[in-house]
Amino acid sequence: MFTIFNQSMRRWKWQIVGWGSSLLIIAVYLMWLYKPMVEQQAQLKNLFDAYGKEMLSFFGGTVDIFSAGGYLNFAFFSYVPVAIGILALLLGSGLVVADEEKGTLDLILAHPVTRTALFWGRWLALVATLIAVLLLTWSGFAVGLSWTGLDTTVWQVLLPHISLLSILVLFGTLALFLSLLLPSRTLAASVTGALLVVSYILTSLASVNDTLEPLNTFSPLKYYQGGSAINGLEWGPLLSTLGIALFFGALAWLLFLRRDIRVSGEGNWRLPFLSRKMKASAANHANLR
Repeated sequence: MFTIFNQSMRRWKWQIVGWGSSLLIIAVYLMWLYKPMVEQQAQLKNLFDAYGKEMLSFFGGTVDIFSAGGYLNFAFFSYVPVAIGILALLLGSGLVVADEEKGTLDLILAHPVTRTALFWGRWLALVATLIAVLLLTWSGFAVGLSWTGLDTTVWQVLLPHISLLSILVLFGTLALFLSLLLPSRTLAASVTGALLVVSYILTSLASVNDTLEPLNTFSPLKYYQGGSAINGLEWGPLLSTLGIALFFGALAWLLFLRRDIRVSGEGNWRLPFLSRKMKASAANHANLR
């Protein structure tokens, strides 16, 4: 398993460098931007008051953007789950199916490695990759705090990253599960991405429209704490999110253990009633010939 883990980490090193360094630069810039924004607080407050709370709904319903938690949520943590979620769902959807579609998975499994070791080794590498990207992001905020007037500490800024990690692990693992259930990696990534965007929009709108709250209960991003986590993590939602991710991981593992590995290319719907229908159609076609 550790050999698979190390190999996967080497394969994804440039994703870590590219995403991590880009987010680090953004974090430093946002820290630099805070002090000039506070100096124009009066003008900006009038502007936000004119737009009303509806405009801020897509930034986590933030009310006071000049507080530490409010600013971090408004400027970064409100939208970043969708941005980094792209990385999580791409890595998750291709965790095992990418090699299968290239026709190399059967060659990998021909080596003395079990399916369980391959699956969990790569899943742990997925989690470690997301952690590495978020640590680089956090380091950008840590550097920026040295010259900004933001009323928070380096360790408090780490807490929203932990909440963000749980959401990324959930959607990355969901993409993995769907890749083993749906015909192709592309379809799995697309469905997961659509679910992520719908969850984001639903949770954002629910902050200003109470009638959407029953639906919002089923939205994963409802349990994402964002910038407000600098005041302390709520462990219930965090552990629930990670628990659901592990549940989808276990389901994906069971599907992988029972999977008939394709030589290459995309697959078909692996549903019993569709399989029977396709077999019957093929038999009728053969009889007609």
